Order: sequence, then C-alpha cells, then structure tokens
Amino acid sequence: MNGASDLGDEHSAAAKIRARLIAAKKRFHANDSIAEFIQAGELEMLQAEVEKNLQRVLDALVIDTSSDHNTQDTAKRVAKMFVTEVFRGRYTEMPPVTEFPNIEHLNELMIVGPVTVRSACSHHLCPIIGKVWVGVMPNEHSALIGLSKYARLVEWVMARPQIQEEAVIQLADLLQEKLHPDGLAIVLKADHYCMQWRGVKDMDSKMVNSVMRGSFLKNPDLRREFLSLLHDGNKS
Repeated sequence: MNGASDLGDEHSAAAKIRARLIAAKKRFHANDSIAEFIQAGELEMLQAEVEKNLQRVLDALVIDTSSDHNTQDTAKRVAKMFVTEVFRGRYTEMPPVTEFPNIEHLNELMIVGPVTVRSACSHHLCPIIGKVWVGVMPNEHSALIGLSKYARLVEWVMARPQIQEEAVIQLADLLQEKLHPDGLAIVLKADHYCMQWRGVKDMDSKMVNSVMRGSFLKNPDLRREFLSLLHDGNKS
C-alpha cells in the first residue's frame, strides 16, 4: 500500500484514513494535507494511536518511562505536539481566507514579510526555523487578501514535515491560486537543525530558496527591486 507499513489493525483510525486515500488515488506524502479524508472524531483517535506507537519507540530505546518521572507522559506530549501543533497542516483544513477585489486597480509591487516559518525536516523530523518574504505584483483582476492571511497560509503549508525546496513551491502554488497576480516571488531563508544538531553540526549554515513567477521571472528590473528591498529591510 504505497510502501506504508502494516499497522496490524484494519479498524484503527490510521488504517481507515489510509484506505480512503488509496481508494481515492490521493497522494499522502509527509508534506500533503489529508484533512478532507479525516472524519469527525478520528483525529482524536489518531492522536491516541500515535501516542501508543511512540510509547513503543521509547520502550525500544530502553527508557524506563514507568519510573522515570521526566518521561512518563512523553509519548502523550509528543503525540499531541505532532498531531495538533507542528504537523497540524496535514490534518486541518486550509484556514479561511477572505479575498477582496482589486477595486483600485493596484499594480505596484507589494512585499509581505518577514513571516516566521516553523517546520520540520522530512528526513529527521528536526526543526526548520526561518523567515519567508512574499512579493506580489497585482493586476486589475487579482484578488487581495489581508496581511495576517499570508501568515496563516504560510503556517498551514509549513506545519508539516517539509523539504525546504518543495515547501516554497507549495506555497507559491497556493498563493498563485488565491491571488492570480501578474507576478509572484517568494524567498525562504531558514536554519536546519538536522545540520546543527546532528551530522556535521554546522551552526552557521542556512538555506535560502526562491521562487519567481510571471513578471518577476520575465522582468529582471522588478526582480532586482524585490531582492534589493529585501536586502535593505534585513539591514534595518
């Protein structure tokens, strides 16, 4: 079943959700939203199942959670953190975003950011912490959204196990669909704790990714203006 391990219980919430996804031929990679396939009450059941399996991980690590007061509730805490916090973008619907018509026919560069990014690397589930900037070149037919809505959409996309290179594309696709601008630019700069905490333990390296679409891709002057304003903003 798409390489998924057998949960051993066809009546579990995870198994039922997975079966619906497979029947619908829907992908359920780490950075996909599967909210539409979760029925009422199943998220709580899923969290309980995650807790049970995390307890098995702690047992396999030979941690005596029965007598160690520091880890007695660790499986419960981590399960709640995964399902309702750091990975909630997988399990909750996209936040409501009210779109407004561009009545004044605005057609000047708009920049939103920096918006704080909190995610987790798909490879090691280590934190990814950074900032994202969004540049929008609207046209008379574009939709406009409020400043806080950018932050909500960024959080929804990033609150999943992600690979930074794929995350910026997901975010660009979502904003393109919502806004229909002439141009869209996204820059994401982040620390990867899988490098700082393990492996080479490099404390200084950051990854920077950008996506340029429409007029930002075709017009080098606009692209330079956007990047220059980001650079100036970082210095202030």
